[in-house]
Amino acid sequence: MTARSRSRRDWVVDAGLFAAAVVGGFLSLDAFRGSVVEPYSGRELALDYAIGAGCCLALWLRRRWPVRVAVAMLLPAAVTISGAIAYLVAVFTVGVHRRTTIAVVVTVAHFGAAMVFAVLRPTDSSTWVWLVLNAAVYTGVLAWALFVRARRQLLSSLRERAERAEAERELMAEQARQGERLRIAREMHDVLGHRVSLIALQAGGLEVKPGQPADVVQAAGVIRATARQALDELRQVIGLLRDTGSGSGAVLAVAPAPLPTLADIPRLVEDSRRAGARVTLDMSLPSEATPPGPLGRDAYRIVQEGLTNVHKHVAGGAATVTVQGGPGTGLHVTISNPLPSAGFLDHTGGSGLVGLTERVALAGGTLRHGPTQDGNFVVDAVLTWPT
Repeated sequence: MTARSRSRRDWVVDAGLFAAAVVGGFLSLDAFRGSVVEPYSGRELALDYAIGAGCCLALWLRRRWPVRVAVAMLLPAAVTISGAIAYLVAVFTVGVHRRTTIAVVVTVAHFGAAMVFAVLRPTDSSTWVWLVLNAAVYTGVLAWALFVRARRQLLSSLRERAERAEAERELMAEQARQGERLRIAREMHDVLGHRVSLIALQAGGLEVKPGQPADVVQAAGVIRATARQALDELRQVIGLLRDTGSGSGAVLAVAPAPLPTLADIPRLVEDSRRAGARVTLDMSLPSEATPPGPLGRDAYRIVQEGLTNVHKHVAGGAATVTVQGGPGTGLHVTISNPLPSAGFLDHTGGSGLVGLTERVALAGGTLRHGPTQDGNFVVDAVLTWPT
């Protein structure tokens, strides 16, 4: 670990260990002086303090070079005692951050240096007492370091297992979602696709059947064209549901229909006219400005939903579609139609208008709908058109 990666907690721990090494080491020297056979001279005492202070300062490098710091302290450990706590901290650091073999070798080397110091500076106590004491201290430090390392490894392993389990849960959830999307796509293809294909086939047969009135032939043509358009859009939706984002999604039998734009609104209005509705279109847009794709698509869906409601509730009635605006001022889309005599009754529960409201809100616009005082039902949307 480098100094740059040292966390706030590491700084606190290192500062605490440095202070403990300084205070503990100097207290050890002060206590040891009273039991030595040959008293310290002033020069020897100053040298011991100086070496001990240098070892304490070296502890700030222990995270980056634990083995080097511990090995560099071997000679001071053999001739001084004021760095005793610093020697133990260095051994502990090696035990935590390095392999057990290296930790054992470094610990034994420091134990040997401590015994050399006991021989060079004999005390009133027996050398065997120093041997047992140093063996117990260094063994305890090594055992504690190995315990800390094992605990860290266990926590790291548990953390990795938790992260792996979380990733596996997310993968399983994504697979479940993808499976559900594929199931929905199959249902839409097998059920809706089949039904709409039958509608288009039967409408085509009615259109070419001899002896049919002109209005029936025209209505059959509208039904057939609308069914074919519905099939194209259904294939597009199925393609989106089947797309896994990996480039290996299911391949559609027919290329998806292009997404609608503002330029498709006149065709949509014309289809409604052919189906029997009296629709007036007023589009006032700047010719030099091209609206973004999502903006045109949202406007198209608003007009489509409004005209669908006209066909459902005001059969043969009149409707007015207004599309106005430009960059910076926004796009204003309005669909207005007279209310039937019993009022505007949406037998589908209004889910289409609710979906439109959410769609427009997601695009950063606003949508209002409802009856007005002049006896009309109005769908009014304002969409954002960036400059």
